Amino acid sequence: MAAALLIKLMSELSPVTADRYCVHQVTLLEQCDFRSSVECFARHNIRQTALWRDKVEQAGVREARRILTDLGIKPVALCAALLLADDSAADTLPENRRLLEDAKSLGAESLIVITGGLPDGSRDLAAARSRATDRLGELALHAREHGINLALEPLHPMVCGFRSVISTLREANDMLDQLDMDEVLGLTVDSYALWWQADLEQQIRRSGKRIRHFHVSDWLPDTCDVRLDRGMPGDGLIDNRRIRGWLENSGFAGPVEVEIFSARNWWKRPADEVVRTIIDRFPGHL
Repeated sequence: MAAALLIKLMSELSPVTADRYCVHQVTLLEQCDFRSSVECFARHNIRQTALWRDKVEQAGVREARRILTDLGIKPVALCAALLLADDSAADTLPENRRLLEDAKSLGAESLIVITGGLPDGSRDLAAARSRATDRLGELALHAREHGINLALEPLHPMVCGFRSVISTLREANDMLDQLDMDEVLGLTVDSYALWWQADLEQQIRRSGKRIRHFHVSDWLPDTCDVRLDRGMPGDGLIDNRRIRGWLENSGFAGPVEVEIFSARNWWKRPADEVVRTIIDRFPGHL
C-alpha cells in the first residue's frame, strides 16, 4: 500500500520549470573562465548559477558582478567557505569574513559552507566536529550582519578525512540544533553526497525550512574518483526526482542546481554541449 502510494506521488511530481534551472559554474570548471561560463549560461537561457570562488577571484568581485548584471544571471550562492584549516592552529575566520563580503557584493543569497577534514596528524574526529560547530556559530554572527545565509553542506563519508567531518544530514541537523540560529544557518542537500543515507527522507522532513539549496548530479556505478567523477543526471544510480519530491513535500521550492565535478568526462567537453545535455535531462531525470 505504501509503495503504491509512493509511486503515485512520484508520478504526480510536477516537472521542473525553466525558471528553476540552475547550473553551477564549477560544472564548466576546465572549459571556461568567469565570463565565458556566464555567457554560456545566458546563451542557453539558464538564469541562475552558483559561483565558484576561484573563478570570482580571477575576474575580481566588481567585474564579476558587472558581468552577472549585464547578462541577467542571478547568483544563488558563492561556493565555498571552509570552517577548519589544514593546520589546526590556523584561523579561517578572516578569510571566511571576506567571502561573506564577496557574497554580499555579488548579490548571492548564500555562502555554502563545508567543515573541512582532520588537521594533519590528527585522528580526533570528535574534536574536529566540535571545533567546526564553534566556528560555524562564530561565522554566523558575521553572516547575520551581512544578511547572508550560511548553508552547511554535509559530504560523502569517503571524504571525511580531508573535506568534511560532517557526512550525513542527521549530523548537520544536530549541529544546527545545537547552534539554534536558523534565521541565518541553513542546509545544502547534495544528492551525490547523501543519496545512500538510509534515513534521508526522514532527515529532509526534519530539516524543513532549513534547506536552502539542492545540488544534483549522479553516482556512476563504476566511479573512479569519489570527488571528480560525478555523472550527468540520468547516467547513474541516484533517483534525483524522488529526492526532489521529498524536498518539495517539506516545503522546498528553490532552484534545482546541477553541480558536476567530472575530470574524466564533462570537463573535457565543449561548454555548450554540457549545458545542452543538462537542459535535455531536466524533464526526465530532475
